Amino acid sequence: MKNFKKIMLIFFLFIVYLFLSMYTYANNVSSDIANSVFRLHVIANSNSKEDQELKYLVRDNLISYMNILCNNISTKEEAIKLAEEHKGEFYEIAKRTIVENGFDYDVKIEIGNFAFPTKTYGDIALPSGYYDALKVEIGNFQGENWWCVMFPSLCFVDITNGVVPEESKNNLQLNLNEEDYNVIASEHTDYQFKFKIIEFFENAKLIMAKK
Repeated sequence: MKNFKKIMLIFFLFIVYLFLSMYTYANNVSSDIANSVFRLHVIANSNSKEDQELKYLVRDNLISYMNILCNNISTKEEAIKLAEEHKGEFYEIAKRTIVENGFDYDVKIEIGNFAFPTKTYGDIALPSGYYDALKVEIGNFQGENWWCVMFPSLCFVDITNGVVPEESKNNLQLNLNEEDYNVIASEHTDYQFKFKIIEFFENAKLIMAKK
């Protein structure tokens, strides 16, 4: 009986150690990834066909402008600084797009740290978690969300058939260590398993934050 209790205690301590190790790993990698990207979050007025189409028009115009701004930068901090400095222009572009398409919705532009679900961009996948982003709320912002990465630019219209530009991958690699980059870009089974571990813990954090 004593030997059995010792075995169970050792097994329990091993499980605790394993859990803490996975949590630490997931937290470190997730933080590294979040610290390397600046994202875009657009919320439509509603889920009507017209409002969803308008959301994509606003998205495309904002992405085009951001790509011009970020043409010669190499860090997320620079991207956020430029976005803050040109926040008024982002509002004007979004508002003009809305008016030119026959709507009178207001629009709210906010730069901050927000919750994101797991999203895949071509052959790059980002785990759920909190990311710095430019958030755009159109009208009553009750419609479906749209997410992408503004820096490095992983935004493209056709996500299903899209391929992440090599330049964007290079920028990601410059801002991430090899392990972190392989987690979000590798098709190898071991890295896919690590991605699932990160996803599990980050989803748990998001659920706890909502309570």
